[in-house]
Amino acid sequence: MTAVIDIKPLTNELPSHFADRVGQLYAKTVSTQHKKENGQFFTPTEIAHFMAGLTKQTKDKFKILDPGCGTATLSSSLIETLVKHNDNLKEIELVVYETDQDILPYTQAVLDYLGKWLKQHKIKFKATLDTNDFVLENKDCFQVSATLFSEPKNATYDIVISNPPYFKISKDDKRATVAKSIVWGQPNIYSIFMMVATKILKEGGELIFITPRSFASGNYFRAFREAFFQEIEIEHIHLFGSRTDTFDRDCVLQETLILKGRKQKLNEHLSSILVTHSNGIRDIESFTEKIYKTDELIDLKSKEKIIHLPTNETDDKVIKLFKSWAGSLRQYDIQISTGPVVSFRATQYLFEQYQNGTVFLVPLYQLINTTKMQFDWPVTKRNKPQYIQICEATKSLLIPNKNYVFLRRFSAKDDKSRLVATPYFVDITQAEYIGVENHLNYIYRPKGHLERNEILGLAALLNSNLFDTYFRTFNGNINVSATELREMPLPPLHDIKAIGDQLILANNYSAEFASLIVDEFYNIDELITNEKS
Repeated sequence: MTAVIDIKPLTNELPSHFADRVGQLYAKTVSTQHKKENGQFFTPTEIAHFMAGLTKQTKDKFKILDPGCGTATLSSSLIETLVKHNDNLKEIELVVYETDQDILPYTQAVLDYLGKWLKQHKIKFKATLDTNDFVLENKDCFQVSATLFSEPKNATYDIVISNPPYFKISKDDKRATVAKSIVWGQPNIYSIFMMVATKILKEGGELIFITPRSFASGNYFRAFREAFFQEIEIEHIHLFGSRTDTFDRDCVLQETLILKGRKQKLNEHLSSILVTHSNGIRDIESFTEKIYKTDELIDLKSKEKIIHLPTNETDDKVIKLFKSWAGSLRQYDIQISTGPVVSFRATQYLFEQYQNGTVFLVPLYQLINTTKMQFDWPVTKRNKPQYIQICEATKSLLIPNKNYVFLRRFSAKDDKSRLVATPYFVDITQAEYIGVENHLNYIYRPKGHLERNEILGLAALLNSNLFDTYFRTFNGNINVSATELREMPLPPLHDIKAIGDQLILANNYSAEFASLIVDEFYNIDELITNEKS
């Protein structure tokens, strides 16, 4: 931290504006790869000011935490807001965490100026720049038993504000080990930051974060959601329509949200959540808003605790329609599983071409074979095997050849649809068994067969704009998990069959026609028309 940066505050410059200029200067000195490795996406001042404005506390003394602070734009904005709205403010203690050695001189310059600015306002200021790892430094917070009366000794912060780093860590990473109670699979560091911040926040303290939306659903974040909602009641969520505008300087394609919550254990009394929406930064102060009952967005009594995030009136109506349905895969004796063939682990048993009589082969199906409403096999493409050997070693990887709906587990970030479903019928191949690659989910009836109209009806629904709209209200990433599909409400089985029957009667199984049938069945045009009017 001996380096000196060649930038000075302007006359009467706000600390947040100085922090932003310093951050831009720093960004020019490091590579994109360096920022990616550190999970650095610097918060624009417009977003920082918006987040700071979410605080509602008025008192004469604050202790503030900013983990993963960068050049302290967020904490500077927050302090400016507190000074503006607290006439009796006398003292601020700020603790910031930053592990990137290259940025520390820039951060220190901002903290020094922040101190001078507060001195002019006759406010006592103490700043601590902690260069240790935020999670490991506060690991003891996970060892405290979760009761109404126990708090970690360091639960001393009035406000935590943060734009944490975003990157996945190994399940063997020390930070994942420390936070094992909320970790499943390969965790993203941002959720661990959120949980640590929650635990060291005072009862009644405010939590203000900007993060990816991915924590709202899925298995990887289920333990996190369970623990988070035991301590935090969400008061405000801000959604962005654009995935590129939020961190446009860093050219980041990420679905993000701003979350403001208050630490309040056993939050059954939580009644409503304010949801605001802007397209991006430029219109962030002219947002639309709506107050929702909490149970319209989160079922806190459910196992999954998925968060629905509607951005417009159509989303609202679609969510209400789905909530009116009592059906589910399980209720209809239907299951969804993930393809058991992991290609790189079974390479020696996979073949691109059929081996006539030399080995016993059965079909292998993967992403390349599936598009909306259309199954194509075999497809000749290099490094895309279409067959798997049937032998003792692969018996556990094969499934019976029967009627299925294949569903892609991943979509590209710029795909128009998150859900891509393909009907598959037993008579496509004479093989007794088939292989399904790990990037596909398959929907089936364990005891018996899915009927033809059930397969076509389910595939049409999953491919529809209706289901895509609903899915996007809670899924903020490219993964389509079997868990989420198991929890998804479905219409009555006779509706599913009726949609399938219409496709059979018309002898038209195209994705376009299937979408049209679903739209007409549920009056989708009327939903959209009503919103526009």
